[in-house]
Amino acid sequence: MSKKYDVAILGGGVVGLTLALLLARDRLRIALVTPARPTAPASPDIRAYALNLAARQLLESLRVWPENADGSGPSPVTPVTRMWVSDASANAALTFDASEAGTDTLNWIVDVPALEDRLAQAVRYQGGIEWLPERPAAALTVICEGKRSVSREAFGFHYDSKPYPHTAIAARLQCERPHGGVARQWFRGDEILALLPMGGASGHEVALVWSVPHPRAHELLAMPPAALAQGVEQACDQALGAMTLQGQPAGWPLELSRADRWVKSGVALAGDAAHAMHPLAGQGLNVGLGDVAELARVLHQREYWRELGDLKLLRRYERARQADFSQMALVTDGLFGLFSAPDSRIQALRGWGLRGFDRLQPIKRWAMRQAMGGA
Repeated sequence: MSKKYDVAILGGGVVGLTLALLLARDRLRIALVTPARPTAPASPDIRAYALNLAARQLLESLRVWPENADGSGPSPVTPVTRMWVSDASANAALTFDASEAGTDTLNWIVDVPALEDRLAQAVRYQGGIEWLPERPAAALTVICEGKRSVSREAFGFHYDSKPYPHTAIAARLQCERPHGGVARQWFRGDEILALLPMGGASGHEVALVWSVPHPRAHELLAMPPAALAQGVEQACDQALGAMTLQGQPAGWPLELSRADRWVKSGVALAGDAAHAMHPLAGQGLNVGLGDVAELARVLHQREYWRELGDLKLLRRYERARQADFSQMALVTDGLFGLFSAPDSRIQALRGWGLRGFDRLQPIKRWAMRQAMGGA
């Protein structure tokens, strides 16, 4: 006789692991379904994400925030004290400073492999969670497999995608000068380049996220490491001096995507399996973690007579999270359209808007609080 599980979670990334730990606190029997337990990748993992205060508080509540207890080695978490945004076409810049928001940190750049390792360790020590290679019978199945999920299609969810004419290139770079805890972003014609500080507050390492048209991306990814590093130096006006590429760069096509429904009776989508957006605002993983926090809250507060897979229950989660994603997707899509527009009149208007926004302190403080998770 097969064992009965309360919840089957499909996918072992940050979103799936976090949901498993959240639900295990309610003594639910969790099946974490992945083809195999996570193992060390053949090449260094270069992923890094900006996490806001709400995401940090969630991960700290599970005791998986990935900081070095003894301070040895590069820190997997780097606080961002300032954000600097430049629009080269409009000759304008905008600065967000943590002190303007009444705090010491705007967000944190987190090394994803370090975070996944902490989550996986916590799962192994949690008795209510089991790793399984195949999906078992469960009262509720939650699909957290990412935007290319096979299970989502198998369950009959339709996924609408609006492809952008851009590829995102990700890489790690060692810099001549320290980053100073500043996240930097350049809008250069039809390209968007971001350098996220890594390796601690005084580090010299940055994570590159470079959104470029597809043909340009093919050229960049085919370059020798030294040539690509030099290309980044030129694109960012040598803001951090000479650069050296660390590891192998990666690229993926960008899109704005959303499932038509996020829940069915006994099934829910979360994270990139439900939605995806342009990374220019750095909110993708924050929204995914918001999904699982809300789903866990809805399940925890359900009426005693409702089953975990009750459709009316799951729709509470869907309504809350679709509204949050729609708001963020509208912002990122609008910004991409605005900053990729070649029209000189729009570029002039952009410059006027950036300079004006930079002087409006109340609006800037509100925008920073929203980016920080509503803190």
